Amino acid sequence: MMYSRSTLALKYLRYYLQASNGRGHGTHSPFVYHFIKKILNDQQHYPDYEKVETLRRSLLGNRTLINVTDYGAGSALGGSNTRSIASLARNAAKPAKFGQLLYRMVRHYQPKHILELGTSLGLTTAYFSLANPDAHITTLEGAEEVSQIASANFKQLQLQNIVQVNGNFDNALPSVLDSMRTIDLAFIDGNHRKEPTLDYFLQLLPKVNNNSILIFDDIHWSRGMEEAWTAIKGHKDVHYSIDLFFIGILFFRQEFREKQDFVIRF
Repeated sequence: MMYSRSTLALKYLRYYLQASNGRGHGTHSPFVYHFIKKILNDQQHYPDYEKVETLRRSLLGNRTLINVTDYGAGSALGGSNTRSIASLARNAAKPAKFGQLLYRMVRHYQPKHILELGTSLGLTTAYFSLANPDAHITTLEGAEEVSQIASANFKQLQLQNIVQVNGNFDNALPSVLDSMRTIDLAFIDGNHRKEPTLDYFLQLLPKVNNNSILIFDDIHWSRGMEEAWTAIKGHKDVHYSIDLFFIGILFFRQEFREKQDFVIRF
């Protein structure tokens, strides 16, 4: 069950006060220092940002009602399966701040094989695609009508490197992974329950390589998600983890001889 807003606010305040200041000072890892200075704090306004944010503004004004099948832990929007596109854009899509961070990560590291669990309206997917048009992106979405809206959005932005898969992750993910030789970057944004999140991580693990990056959304969304994040970042194959409160980032590089966990203000 999702934490209440007041509990989440208290947790965020605790994170904000305890996290590293986000400027890199006192960070002894050259890799993480570089990540903070060159990616996290990159203030450049890339032209691709406006392409996605123009689309977001259009979606925020779209009152069309669609049916949304939720296979995960539920939504903060209530129990109804009928929602407006505007409400999905406002509540389900990743905010621009994080979409643009993911854009900068893909632009910097240039992953060739990208997997996304949870397309939603496709805004984050679009950021991935624009950041590396040569990447092969596979994105999974459980709700058919949401997937159709995302497909229309990709066509509007003329994105050519995205393969969409519609279906419950539990059923669709194994065959998708069978078709992938490796995963350079994965963004896991769906279900929001402990056991499925752990299961997705374990399914992805055989496909990671030395330079792979796994990103988990909403790691402090609930007690179950926090427990999942703790277990995942503690796995022996994870060498560095970065906690930005709303997302968690994993690195597997063998050259990181000492396992470290970082909590950074963003």
